[in-house]
Amino acid sequence: MDTQGLQRKIIHIDMDAFYASVEQMDNPLLRGKPIAVGGNGHRGVVAAASYEARKFGVRSALSGVLAKKLCPELLFVKPRFERYKEISKQILNIFYEYTDLVEPLSLDEAYLDVTQNKKGNPSATLLAQEIRKRIFDEIGLTASAGISINKFIAKVASDYHKPDGQKTVSGDQVIPFLENLPIQKFHGVGKVTAEKMFQLGIFTGFELKNKSLLFLEEHFGKSGVFYFNVVRGIHDSPVQASRTTKSVAAEHTFDVNLSSEIFMLEKLASIAHQLEKRLQKHHISGKTITLKIKYSDFSVQTRSKTIPYFVSDQHLILEISKELLYQERLKNSVRLLGIALSNLNTEQKRVVAIQLQFDF
Repeated sequence: MDTQGLQRKIIHIDMDAFYASVEQMDNPLLRGKPIAVGGNGHRGVVAAASYEARKFGVRSALSGVLAKKLCPELLFVKPRFERYKEISKQILNIFYEYTDLVEPLSLDEAYLDVTQNKKGNPSATLLAQEIRKRIFDEIGLTASAGISINKFIAKVASDYHKPDGQKTVSGDQVIPFLENLPIQKFHGVGKVTAEKMFQLGIFTGFELKNKSLLFLEEHFGKSGVFYFNVVRGIHDSPVQASRTTKSVAAEHTFDVNLSSEIFMLEKLASIAHQLEKRLQKHHISGKTITLKIKYSDFSVQTRSKTIPYFVSDQHLILEISKELLYQERLKNSVRLLGIALSNLNTEQKRVVAIQLQFDF
């Protein structure tokens, strides 16, 4: 356990409302106003919301229709992923001036292991302050940070003083911090799991820590071991400077719902072509093809097939996707189709960060 030996110093940096903040930075007319990136008030989903919009309950993954009902003054902005990637690269370049042990989780957050760092600064708290200041001074955006002895606590802590704040949880503060933490604040405990824990009398880390491993495994399966460990400050996963791509996907949301498989074939061909370009760009192939179908009622169905050889050719991917489409009758009209390739040939390869672009 880290608290008994040499403690690591981990920083989790999380940009504040990243997509929305970039839009407000680039367009002064949007500053101080409730905006949603993605969605349009009629179709699509919100990719990100400004803090002004979040006050009304607008959040990512919310339908544009509902977002507009919650906030009638909401302004919808079309996402610009190339711009977000450009800014993300600038932020990463700042990180790499402090350490090579950087693990990006997405365009807007990353872990940094600064136990040994390029600045020779023993204080991870001061390093986090300096990094956040540089992001603001050089790029114009605010970021929040969590600092602790492992990734789990650092991530939880980064959400503590959002936006534009940071929290340090030192080794001797870990147990008190976790014991007092509301269970829904634990990273990895979603809404459904939190409700289940409430029913079992678990409302804070203190109650969770008092449950035996056997009890947690009985009620939460394999996740029970995770909960048992993290509430004791045990989370040994290192910051991984290289991450392996698990899947590559492309998908499309339609302006008008489709109700016939015949009309979907042309769309699938276009999606397969887009997927092939992504695969070939990074020299990736895979064995498992998954067809994603989102219906007009927003329910999602996936159908998969694994073949004995690696593929990246759009025609082969399309043929299997067609087979999956006709596998069973559609439950309803369709608003989105997607194709994903997994079981990839990237086990021994250096990670390739692929930002998937969606039509909102």
